[in-house]
Amino acid sequence: MIAIHFVAPSEDSSGSEGTIHCKTGQSLMQAAVAANMAGIEADCGGLLTCATCHVYVREPHASQLPPPSADELGMLAFTAAERRPNSRLSCQIDLTQALDGLTVDLPASQH
Repeated sequence: MIAIHFVAPSEDSSGSEGTIHCKTGQSLMQAAVAANMAGIEADCGGLLTCATCHVYVREPHASQLPPPSADELGMLAFTAAERRPNSRLSCQIDLTQALDGLTVDLPASQH
């Protein structure tokens, strides 16, 4: 099991954090949905046809992820919240042991 930390935006900019413990071999989006993590809508169920599982990946893990595919880059153009250099779609992040302790910031909106 690995730990994944989600930081939700808040009115006072401090953010509230939630942690899930999950198995490897699934996507970040699948783990978040299974844990009922608020802020990950995943309207398309991970088919890479929406951008409602958008997250901001913090270092050191952001630079350790494989680069986004052309399809992911295309979908990132449709995020409801600001796109940043560390923007990723959580359906495209495969959870491995190396991602234990991953922290992602959730955008203010997925729609």
